[in-house]
Amino acid sequence: MKLLLFSDLHGNQAAAQQLVALAREVDIVVGAGDFGNLRRGIDTAIGLLTSIDKPAVLVPGNAESTAELEAACRAWSAAHVLHGTGINLAGIDFFGIGGGIPVTPFGSWSYDFSEAEARQLLADCPAGGVLVSHSPPKGVVDLSSRGVNLGSVAIREAIEQQQPALVVCGHIHESAGQQAQIGNSVVINAGTAGIIWELA
Repeated sequence: MKLLLFSDLHGNQAAAQQLVALAREVDIVVGAGDFGNLRRGIDTAIGLLTSIDKPAVLVPGNAESTAELEAACRAWSAAHVLHGTGINLAGIDFFGIGGGIPVTPFGSWSYDFSEAEARQLLADCPAGGVLVSHSPPKGVVDLSSRGVNLGSVAIREAIEQQQPALVVCGHIHESAGQQAQIGNSVVINAGTAGIIWELA
């Protein structure tokens, strides 16, 4: 099973067009949030991605809400928006959680959740499968330009407990393209370029 992983498009049309091309080579597309900027321009990237006819699993970033992403995806019948919810595709359990976790310093426009709220949203995350989270887990692929680990404790706890086969995240741009391991779980900060990943 081949997956195309990406995050943090922020309206980048060239990157979206590249992802459309890469999607021809895979079975399922996974987008880990931040399709727009400051709650605007979500349709720019999504409008290009709608030509992907493979199943797509998406979570909102902190730059768009769940409702805003769902609205942008109305014309994209292959897209499944997850936030505190899951779906089984081709026998694989996908579970998603969006938003900035923990709460970011960006102010009222940012779609954020506390660690306590994240624990509630992650309560139904199944063992194994694929966890799609906009925010990375604390301590891996979450290093800012200031050398600070900005990831989520709640997400890390869920990974340690449920051991998903793969965790796809984004949010911390400086760590884009990096991967790490927590127990048996591979954690990838996907970034805009797109990563093709073979899921065993």
